[in-house]
Amino acid sequence: MIFDIIVKKRLYVTFIYRVHAIQRMFERDILENEIEEAVKNGEIIETYLDDKPYPSFLTLLNNKKPLHVVYAKNEEENQIIIITAYYPDKEKWSDDYRQRIEK
Repeated sequence: MIFDIIVKKRLYVTFIYRVHAIQRMFERDILENEIEEAVKNGEIIETYLDDKPYPSFLTLLNNKKPLHVVYAKNEEENQIIIITAYYPDKEKWSDDYRQRIEK
């Protein structure tokens, strides 16, 4: 797909929003500033350092409503690639939303 991403330039870093992320943000009523706050100020709760083409991270922003954001980080180009975002399900996550519940 030609228009697979939306790019937002910010001071010192470029945020790239994958189409999947934009769709989920729209469906779940998640705002762009919430995503960027989660990346900048959230707690990294899972790391996927072997992901390709860039390592990725799951971060938790615990404001009014807990928010999970999955993003990849391209250090060479100073890019943050937003993969998806969601409000964690209480049935799938611990009470503090930091650990998955094993089934």
